[in-house]
Amino acid sequence: MGTQAAKGFLLLLFLPLLQPRGASAGSLHSPGLSECFQVNGADYRGHQNRTGPRGAGRPCLFWDQTQQHSYSSASDPQGRWGLGAHNFCRNPDGDVQPWCYVAETEEGIYWRYCDIPTCHMPGYLGCFMDSGAPPALSGPSGTSTKLTVQVCLRFCRMKGYQLAGVEAGYACFCGSESDLARGRLAPATDCDQICFGHPGQLCGGDGRLGVYEVSVGSCQGNWTAPQGVIYSPDFPDEYGPDRNCSWALGPPGAAVELTFRLFELADSRDRLELRDAASGSLLRAFDGARPPPPGPLRLGPAALLLTFRSDARGHAQGFALTYRGLLDAAEGPGPPEGSAQTPAAPLNGANVSCSPRPGASQAAMGGAVCRLQEKGPRRWGLPGAPEEAGPCGTDGPEGWPCPAPRGTPRLRVLPQATGL
Repeated sequence: MGTQAAKGFLLLLFLPLLQPRGASAGSLHSPGLSECFQVNGADYRGHQNRTGPRGAGRPCLFWDQTQQHSYSSASDPQGRWGLGAHNFCRNPDGDVQPWCYVAETEEGIYWRYCDIPTCHMPGYLGCFMDSGAPPALSGPSGTSTKLTVQVCLRFCRMKGYQLAGVEAGYACFCGSESDLARGRLAPATDCDQICFGHPGQLCGGDGRLGVYEVSVGSCQGNWTAPQGVIYSPDFPDEYGPDRNCSWALGPPGAAVELTFRLFELADSRDRLELRDAASGSLLRAFDGARPPPPGPLRLGPAALLLTFRSDARGHAQGFALTYRGLLDAAEGPGPPEGSAQTPAAPLNGANVSCSPRPGASQAAMGGAVCRLQEKGPRRWGLPGAPEEAGPCGTDGPEGWPCPAPRGTPRLRVLPQATGL
């Protein structure tokens, strides 16, 4: 089961951002395409109530009728996880994507992930096929047993590339817009492999690349598009200590509207400031003890300088904010959208056993994830030859095998981890 593991006023050089493409998610220029701003959809508050999109898949059970399971409306009295008297897909345990309980069981599995096309964070461009000949992304590559989405993004940013792709849970590839132009989209559900460095993130799949814009989680930028998304440094990982980051924001218009979709800072010493870019005067400031108000925030000057600083101990999920330029300072608010959401709390350890007890049925294998009767996926170890067994996660006894399905060779056998 995935758990949340989960931080000067300079005019900065322009960081080139890609235009939106017809992938399963939107570019940083098109945040309106997404209902989720966290990589695992923990902030999803939409209304899909079946495991497949547009009425497909199995119907979800109502959360106020699942008291026999670990999660129900009774276990979320404050609504922090979005549970209630409804049957909409949610992610209360910080798993890799939203899910729900279902009535029909298969080999004792009583829940299913929800395939929600609109629940992919802006900056994620989609799941792409990678046969390796030629590679889907043609730039530098590396592997790591501690791979997360941001580890790969940072690697490709340092190499000067626009795109970063994660594959098979531990491999990272860099590329450019021209690579994406010839890329072939794969079903979103093909990118189902858990990142080796973070049990709550997905890092592509077997022969499948999850592709991101490298601007996600960058520590600086010059944002001039009419609308977009700015993430805290290191996002979707937690921001680290001693971070000092700045973003110049200048969309066309007379004013700017900001909406915080996520805001979680460690304490009052981790601080986000909004200043007038021309005068340097402080307009607003928020920290771990004083979060921004829910709903849109309008500021008169359209040219802003955002600065974020964390102290020597600070680390937390951070923030995600959308912005849009307003041609008229009196322009009405945009379409109503959800306010900032607090991510789900880590699990208390219940129902996280990975390996079946002696005498219990063997784990069933599904795609690139070992799914057990307990809710949640388990990754393989480093992939090698077909049918090679790997350790089934880290919560249970080490070494219980999760073998590949017999007769199902891997699409692409990657080299052993070398580090990024």
